[in-house]
Amino acid sequence: MRKKVTVVGSGNVGATAAHWIASKELADVVLIDIVEGVPQGKGLDLLEAMPIEKRDSHIMGTQDYADTANSDIVVITAGIPRKPGMSRDDLLNTNHKIMKDVVGKAVQYSPNCILIIVSNPLDAMAQAAYKMSGFPRERVIGMAGVLDSSRFRAFISEELKVSVENVTAFVLGGHGDTMVPLPRYSTVAGIPITELMDAATVARLVQRTRDGGAEIVKYLKTGSAYYAPSAAVAEMVEAILKDKKKILPCAAYLEGEYGIKGLYVGVPVKLGSKGIEQIIQIKLTPEEKAALDKSAEAVKELVAVIGV
Repeated sequence: MRKKVTVVGSGNVGATAAHWIASKELADVVLIDIVEGVPQGKGLDLLEAMPIEKRDSHIMGTQDYADTANSDIVVITAGIPRKPGMSRDDLLNTNHKIMKDVVGKAVQYSPNCILIIVSNPLDAMAQAAYKMSGFPRERVIGMAGVLDSSRFRAFISEELKVSVENVTAFVLGGHGDTMVPLPRYSTVAGIPITELMDAATVARLVQRTRDGGAEIVKYLKTGSAYYAPSAAVAEMVEAILKDKKKILPCAAYLEGEYGIKGLYVGVPVKLGSKGIEQIIQIKLTPEEKAALDKSAEAVKELVAVIGV
């Protein structure tokens, strides 16, 4: 039997995630949205593309959660997007209400699924979904670090004019202005980027990574990034469905790891068929640890607002 992935929200991120997942033939996809006709139209359009792509993935759109029953993974992108001048925090209360509705229905029909949370503010929404679902922490994962480290990798590759395949990058912490890119652990063909660029260049790329989402919002004016965020979702889905045991930076609920307890924060995790199979702990310098703690504090403030 083929795997099944539900994507909640058929806006740009959700629909493009469905596109990547189907075109990689990872699973059959159900797109669900409250807007009548939009998931159906986008789902049908994607289904009609599959013969050209030579992929047997089945895609459908719906308003009915019964169609999502027995999904292996439920990806939640639902929520209002960030608009220019709007902080992630402004999104909090609205998206928290949406999350409550979505998680309840998703869990009712797919009690054994793994939840991947994409809605912003990411870390707080992942924490809300974790508390609402009643799932173990291994099965509620936030998508942030894969996107942030991909942005960092893209900028490193561009700066050094090397293949993106040679570049690995590490980003920890909350998804947003307080994220913690780690140049020491970011490499080109195994060589730390700190050996290949001067400190000022590294600092510039780190800042550009932090501002990655805002830079795109500024250009688009009426929308936000969706190609890279949805590709990041697809990489996580692939790691889980193929049980790849891939180490990726994701938002995970920490229970003392890195000295942080009771919060969703971005850390390296091993992703496999059970979801988060291990949280990888790396040694941090005092400066890196301080930056991670500051990032965790920012998440703590958000979760306090919505009481999760």
